[in-house]
Parts: sequence; C-alpha cells; structure tokens
Amino acid sequence: MNYLDNFLFMLLLVFGIGFFIKNARKLIRNIKLGKATNRFDQPKKRLKNMILLAFGQRKIISKPMIGILHLVLYIGFFFINIELLEIIVDGISGTHRVFSFLGKPYNFLIATSEVLALLIIITVFILLARRLIVKVKRLQPPDIKGFSKKDALYVLFFELALMMLFLFMNAADASLQQFKEILDNPYIVAGSFPISKVLHPIFEGFSYQNLVIMERTFWWLHITGILLFLNYLFYSKHLHILIAFPNTYFAKLTPLGKFSTPESVTKEVNLFLNPAADFNSNAADESQEITTTFGAKDVMDLNWAQLMNAYTCTECGRCSEVCPANITGKELSPRTIMMKTRDRLEEVGQNIDKNGCFKNDGKQLLNDYITPTELWACTTCNACVEACPIDIDPMSIILEMRRYLIMEKSEAPGGVNTMMTHVENNGAPWQFNQMDRTNWISEIE
Repeated sequence: MNYLDNFLFMLLLVFGIGFFIKNARKLIRNIKLGKATNRFDQPKKRLKNMILLAFGQRKIISKPMIGILHLVLYIGFFFINIELLEIIVDGISGTHRVFSFLGKPYNFLIATSEVLALLIIITVFILLARRLIVKVKRLQPPDIKGFSKKDALYVLFFELALMMLFLFMNAADASLQQFKEILDNPYIVAGSFPISKVLHPIFEGFSYQNLVIMERTFWWLHITGILLFLNYLFYSKHLHILIAFPNTYFAKLTPLGKFSTPESVTKEVNLFLNPAADFNSNAADESQEITTTFGAKDVMDLNWAQLMNAYTCTECGRCSEVCPANITGKELSPRTIMMKTRDRLEEVGQNIDKNGCFKNDGKQLLNDYITPTELWACTTCNACVEACPIDIDPMSIILEMRRYLIMEKSEAPGGVNTMMTHVENNGAPWQFNQMDRTNWISEIE
C-alpha cells in the first residue's frame, strides 16, 4: 500500500470538495439576496414537476434529435459517476476495484459504463459539429459573446477528455490484469471492457511497470478532471446540471397569465373602493409594510426564485427562438434577460465578497444591464416560459421591472400612459365617456 498516494488523493479530494462547498455557499447566499416568496406549497405537485422536467426531461424531448442527444449525456454521466464512488473508496483505502466482489453485476456496470462513454463521445462530436460546422442559428446568436460563447465548447471538450481518460484507464487496467505471473499483482481480474478492449493493441509491448505508470496517470487525470469540472460548473452556464432539480421543484405553479399583486397595492385599492372600511383593525399587519418599493430596479428587488432562475439558465435559446419580439427583430431576447440578471447578481456577489456587505456601486439591473426598450418589447405572451425545458420565467422579471418604471418612475411609452389615463378617467382604455361605453351595441342593432 502506497500511503503517499493515499495522502495525496485525500488532499486532492478535500481541496476539490472544499472549494465546491465554498462556491455552493456563495451561490446560496446570492440567491438569498432576493425577496421572500412562498414556493413551499403543494409539495406533491412540485415533486411531480421536478420528476417530469428535471429527471424525465419532458420538454427537452419536444425536439427529438436534441432530446435524444441530451438524454445520452444525462444517463451516461449519471451511470458512469456510480463508478466514481469506487474510485473514491480505492483512492482513500489504497484498494483496487473494491466493488469487484459483486461479480456479474459489477461486470455489467463496467460494460454499461463503457458503452455509455462511447455514446457520449459520439454525442459530443455531433454537438460540436452543430456548433462549429452546421452553425445552428439558435446556437450562434448575436447576444452571446466572449466567455458565454466559448463556454459550451469548453464543456464539450471537457466531457470528451473525461470519457477518453475513462476508456484509456480501463484499457490499461485490463492489460495489467493479464500479468498473472506478477506476485501480489493488485490488478485483479475484474470488470468487462467491451469498448476499451479496442485500445488494447496500443498497450502491447509495454512492461508491467510502464503500464502501471500509464494506468495511474489516466486514473489521476480522470479523478482530477472530475473535481475540476465539478467546480467549473459554478462559472459556467452548465450549473443547471446541479440546480435544475430545485429550480423545477420551486417553479411557479400559478397560471402563466396570472400577475402578482403586492399586498400594499391591494390595501390601497380596497381603501379607494371602500373608504369607510376599517383596515387598521390589525395593527400588527399594518405595521409590517411588505413592499418598500414597487417592482424591481435591481436584483435585490426580485424574489429568490427569480434569482435561482437566472443561475439555472442554460442559454439554450429556446425562449428567444419562440419570442415574437425577438423573431421580428426587436431588441428583446428572453435569454439575454436571464444572462444579464445573472451577470448583475454575480457582480453584486463579488461586491459583497470584497466589502463584507453590499456597498452601492452606482449600478443597477435596470438601464445598466437591461434597457426599458427591451422591457417594453415584451408582448407578455408567455411563449418563453412555455418553451423553457426547466420552467425558467423571464417574463416575471420583465413585468417586475415594468412595474417599477410605471409605479415608481412614472415612465412608460406614450401609448401606455394614454391608455392608463383613459382607464382612470373613463373606466375604459378608449377616449370616450363611461356613459357611451355600450353605444357599439346600437350600431350592431
């Protein structure tokens, strides 16, 4: 047993998991910057939503080709990472293929993992071709630049490297299992290698010692790559691998067309409609003002579920693909709304990291990231929400920022202001007296 290797592995594991926990805590802190909202009701319905969307990927398969490719990646990584448990146990204890005592089920697990690894490699090449050769329009938008544009390529190359290392590690291991004349050979005969056996000729002619060096190199690179990838997710749009599950669980369950109304607004309207009503009967409720400002001008004005939405966005573009404003050349892109919200939230988080608490940086989500032109281009049709595979709701953010523009800044397009004036004066959006509202009936008669 090589205690130095065990120590180095545990050091790597502690560092990798420790950095992961540190990043996860920052992520949760940033999400909690949002306002409170009740997303813990109807647990059975929420659980069903998560099972159908996150696990079952119901919306993703609406595009069959992409659905199948995504399913291969999803099942493949989930299944292959079962073997990660064995790697961790082996690394800590100094054993080799510790789960091999399972016999035939173990052989089936290794064989299935190798088949899935090959399918993942094929899938990655297809996805790379879609981006680099076919250049699918949805994946080449003008609103994605810089790191965001390269991020998907980085992840695909990462996945390709991990699967190749996995197969080369198994191939070298299988070659070492053939050295039965070596006393105390830790590479016991275990596992079934239907794919990596194709690589065996590469290792022919090497001595036992050289094969051990190669196998250990692939092994270390594989586990190190997994830990690096796990922590890279916090800087990538592929963070959805982790938080798509809570995002679908905490998704909004109310009808898509239903607008939220702050309680303070409801009280004001009730008082206007019934001035004689006693709304001071509950002093405790009156003393707790739920809304200090109407709508949202910055990320702290949004609720925590909307901020989770921003982190969960995969930038797949399905929302923008069906957005009528985006299709007709307007400035609005629902995908960009989510990306800009996430960028601003990250900036706020870095501000807190630097100063211990948020200090005014002279910026805000409205105007500095998202312009009123974008907000007013939205038709509130909910097509973006319907199209999102994991129930992200860009429209709710747009509506909250519109609410701020109207109720706090009294800023709205001329047509909207005119309509609201007519509603206030005439009880209808048109410019005529309330007494004349039914005149159109006489015209029909």
